[in-house]
Amino acid sequence: MQERLQKILSRAGVASRRQAEGLIREGKVRLNGKVVTELGTKADPAHDEIRVSGRLIAADQPWTYLLLHKPVGYVATTSDPEGRPTVLDLIHGVKERLYPVGRLDWDTSGLLLLTNDGELTHLLTHPSSEVPRTYQAKVEGIPNPTVLQKLRRGVFLEGRPTHPAQVRLLRKGPGWAWIEITLTEGRNRQVRRMCEQVGHPVLKLCRVALGPLLLGDLPPGRFRPLKEKELKQLRGTSQPADQKKTVKRGRR
Repeated sequence: MQERLQKILSRAGVASRRQAEGLIREGKVRLNGKVVTELGTKADPAHDEIRVSGRLIAADQPWTYLLLHKPVGYVATTSDPEGRPTVLDLIHGVKERLYPVGRLDWDTSGLLLLTNDGELTHLLTHPSSEVPRTYQAKVEGIPNPTVLQKLRRGVFLEGRPTHPAQVRLLRKGPGWAWIEITLTEGRNRQVRRMCEQVGHPVLKLCRVALGPLLLGDLPPGRFRPLKEKELKQLRGTSQPADQKKTVKRGRR
C-alpha cells in the first residue's frame, strides 16, 4: 500500500514526520535510486527501495522501547562531534537503531527513553503534548516557602514566564537542599536556569519520571524494555493537550 514518504520514514524510526520532511527537502532521501524532494511523494515500503543518506530503510522494522538510566558524562544524542561518549554506547544486544526521545544534558542523569518509533517520539516531544517531566535537584542553600512558590508560579526566562510547575522540598542539609520539580514544557536547561534565577544554583540534577514512566531503582548505565502497560499509558499521556481535555470531558 502506498503512503507518503515522511509517514514511512517516521514509522520506521528514522525521524519524526517533521524531521523526515526536512530530510526529503534536503535531498537525502532516494526512492528506487532517484532523489526525492517533493513532500507529497508516495511509496510502497513492501516493494519500493527507500534509502536515507544511503541507508536502506527496512519495511517491517520492529519497534523497540527502552528505558535507560543515563549517567552523568554521556550525551543524549546518536553521535557527538567532540568525541564524547553517547547514550548508545550503553546499549548492548539490541539490533534496531534507536534514538533518544528528547535530551538530557551531559551533566544531568536520569530517565531517558530510547526508541525507533518516530511517531511516538514526535508526540512526546511536541510542545502541545505537555508531557510532565519530573526532576530531583540538589541546590545551593535552602529555598524558603516564598522561593518555592515563585518556582511554582513561574519565573521569567528569555522575557516570558515558565509554565506553572509542581515543586516541593524533599530534604535539606547544611547549606544544601533537594527539591523535586515537575515541568510540562522543555526549554533548554530549564530546571538549572529556573533555580539560578531564584538564587539557588543546581549542584546535581536527575530526571526521575517522564509521564507515567518512573526511573525507580534502575542503576545508572542500565536499561530495560518498557512494559506493555507502560507503553499504553505513555501513548495516552502523549496526546495533545486539547485532545486530553476532550477525552476528559467525554468521560464525565
